[in-house]
Amino acid sequence: MSDSRREVRSRWGGPARLPVALSGLLGISAIALAALVVIGSGIDEAQLAQADPAPAEEAAQPPAQDHAAATPAEHAAPETMPAEPVPAEAAHETAAAEPASHEPVARDVTHPEPASADNSPVDEVTSGQAAAEPAPAVTTPPKLESVQVASAGDAANVEPPQIAAVPPPPAVPTGTGVLPPAPDPGLIEQTSIGPLPRVGDDGRLPWQVYARPFDNRDTRPRIALIMSGLGLSGAATQAAIQGLPGGVSLAFQPFADDLQQWIRLARAAGHEVYLNLPMEPVDFPASDPGPRALFVAYAPEENIERLEWALSRVSGYVGLLNHMGSRFTTSREAMLPIMSTLEHRGLAFVDARVSARSVATVLATEQNVPRAINDRFLDAREVSRSTVDARLAELESIATEVGVSVGIGQAFPVTIERIREWAATLNGKGIVLAPVSAVLDRQADR
Repeated sequence: MSDSRREVRSRWGGPARLPVALSGLLGISAIALAALVVIGSGIDEAQLAQADPAPAEEAAQPPAQDHAAATPAEHAAPETMPAEPVPAEAAHETAAAEPASHEPVARDVTHPEPASADNSPVDEVTSGQAAAEPAPAVTTPPKLESVQVASAGDAANVEPPQIAAVPPPPAVPTGTGVLPPAPDPGLIEQTSIGPLPRVGDDGRLPWQVYARPFDNRDTRPRIALIMSGLGLSGAATQAAIQGLPGGVSLAFQPFADDLQQWIRLARAAGHEVYLNLPMEPVDFPASDPGPRALFVAYAPEENIERLEWALSRVSGYVGLLNHMGSRFTTSREAMLPIMSTLEHRGLAFVDARVSARSVATVLATEQNVPRAINDRFLDAREVSRSTVDARLAELESIATEVGVSVGIGQAFPVTIERIREWAATLNGKGIVLAPVSAVLDRQADR
């Protein structure tokens, strides 16, 4: 019986100790869970502090009005997209300059972008020349300290900057080589075919007004060069305008494109300007002078109409230089109406002397038309350094002997190069490079 009681106590004793053990285990588990919760919350707070360093007051700012009105789908992507890497210095400056919100910084609109003064495209070829393009859009916001807000009074006194495709030449004393502005409104006659040159009401003549200034007190021998046939090749025309000294005169074909722009560029570079006048050659049609050329077989009225068409194409030229014309310039009947028109409109004439039988010079003298006569073609038969150099040397000899000489060339690269090198030597030789207007009526008729 004692064994039976001992067994009962053992049975009761085992269950009596079980609740005590379970209570101990549960207590230990509760302490461990509490420790884990405390450690986990500390890690979360550290991670959150590293991920979002912005102050609490920034997070409390109200969202921008535009973001509040937009749907979450439209604006969630930009905020979650990864940002491009920014240098440390730039990031520091941007953080100091930009507000905390994500609203875009407004541009300074008190100073509009500069525009062309005459909205006219600028030169392929100026230096260049050329059309002014709008300034590229600013992709990064400026620093706040660099933005200036002008008052109404300041804005009224400050004009926006202007960019001109071809800056107008400033008014300068005679003799500096800078050309006056063209065209002169007082020397223009408006007609049905376009503006034509005319003698001013005050007696001013276009050939004098548009001439390159020259000091006539200079007694040194004068050599005048004129480059013919410009305007058809953009590269050649640009090379002549920018590569030749300003004392070299330039002649343009009347049927060239963008003729007025070429004239502006040439005059801005200091070149005196002439128009080529296409005339009939002896071997036509093997040699074609070009559109609207003058022909001996045409009636005088037809040739005058073609002449006035050429004159109306552009303004600012001193006179005309015949292009071809080995037949036309030998006909007195054909040339007389041309010279009468030039005298009436106050223009000069340069006889290219493509024929030894030309009557252009004699008729110009009879009609009181200022004229010059070509003495040498620099590159008509052969284009080489030796040929151009030899012709320039011959012009020096002629000028030294009779006081003046005239040469005609084309805008070949070798011709431009040799003229540029040669012109730099003239001062040492006691010779001056002069515009064609400075040698008008200084040669004997022939």
